[in-house]
Amino acid sequence: MTTEAVKRSTDWLAGAGLRPTRQRVALATLLVGDGQHRHVTAESLFSDVQDMGESVSLATVYNTLKAFCDAGLIQEVTVDGSKSYFDTNTHDHPHFFWEGEDRLTDAPSEELQISQLPKAPDGAEIASVDVVIRLRRTE
Repeated sequence: MTTEAVKRSTDWLAGAGLRPTRQRVALATLLVGDGQHRHVTAESLFSDVQDMGESVSLATVYNTLKAFCDAGLIQEVTVDGSKSYFDTNTHDHPHFFWEGEDRLTDAPSEELQISQLPKAPDGAEIASVDVVIRLRRTE
């Protein structure tokens, strides 16, 4: 971990009012330390933090990702109802899910057009719209 990456990570946590514990800083550094956006699963982040030499349990990774979501630092994108990806880009945007590769990437939002949504049932309002476009390689 570079000093710059750790500073970026602790600033990211502080901006959301989260205490920079050792485990949070380690996970945040993997997520935003280089300033690039990431799409990760809890399992892939757990593997990366283990490779870094940090002792963090998988349960802690899940709990920390939930805390980051609750603080608005990342968003959860659910694929197939059972697999969740966590995205450091919190702006509304569509995603490509690469079937067979279990990979999530950003889709170009400027090309997406949603002209109308169905009316929400009585007593409900639309909280958000998630767009996941599934791709399959043709080659």
